[in-house]
Amino acid sequence: MKTSVIDMKIGNYSLYSIVTSKFGLDGGAMFGIIPKPLWEKEAPADDHNRIKMVTRSLLLVSTDRKIIIDTGNGEKWQKKFSDIYDIDTKTVSLNSSLKHHGYSPEEITDVFCTHLHFDHAGGNTRLDGGKVVPTFPNATYWIQNENWELANSPSEKDQGSFMSDDWSVLVENNMIKFVDGKDMFLPGIGVHLTYGHTTGMMHPIIQDNSNTIIYMADLIPMAAHIPLPWVMAYDLHPAVTVQEKKEILPKIVEEGWIIFFEHDPVHQACTVQFNGKHFQLSKSVTISE
Repeated sequence: MKTSVIDMKIGNYSLYSIVTSKFGLDGGAMFGIIPKPLWEKEAPADDHNRIKMVTRSLLLVSTDRKIIIDTGNGEKWQKKFSDIYDIDTKTVSLNSSLKHHGYSPEEITDVFCTHLHFDHAGGNTRLDGGKVVPTFPNATYWIQNENWELANSPSEKDQGSFMSDDWSVLVENNMIKFVDGKDMFLPGIGVHLTYGHTTGMMHPIIQDNSNTIIYMADLIPMAAHIPLPWVMAYDLHPAVTVQEKKEILPKIVEEGWIIFFEHDPVHQACTVQFNGKHFQLSKSVTISE
């Protein structure tokens, strides 16, 4: 059952779904210990065992701010890696999706970085004549200190997930503001922190008296990841991810929150239900066309 909510508004913000790329990651890595015969029912794999995914940002527009949450893969990729991850920014891109809703990168006032993995922060910067420059020249980029520290001294497990070109020029131009903990730093946007996928991943929460939406980032990247044990092998601490889902999903169900998916190619967002055994998608929600 699908509920279409076109041009949703929560509090002072109008919300827009911004798909920045299509891409594919290994299905086994995306579903960890879940056997392929089970996960492939939810996300069929191609000949390279990749499943179809997107990078989906959330644009929040108020009278004085235009905030984008995460920026996707970006377009700085060498062909070798673009082929590995099947990255497609020709069909859809950050610029084309912003333009579709009548906005441009120059109008963005704030970039909320949930974490600095390349498929979330790659669009922070772009190439201009072979030189890396900020994608949003007039924006402040908000980054959690703990994730910044990890990104600049990663472990062997996750060093391939971070690319300094996504932030080095921002440092040079003094465009970053660092965040500690869960204190609110943008008006009307709460912060929930998780540590299973990566250290200090920020989940923005936008709410008013009628609706609450939470940006799930990589805690629940796709609808198939709603059930507790369905977590990624990419997670630094998968058992912690399970516990973090176990703590927040009952609240999401009880209070009727909408969860926004960064990587689901079908569902922009949804509500969640508990069927007595598992948490699962209740109603698919379309934030904007």
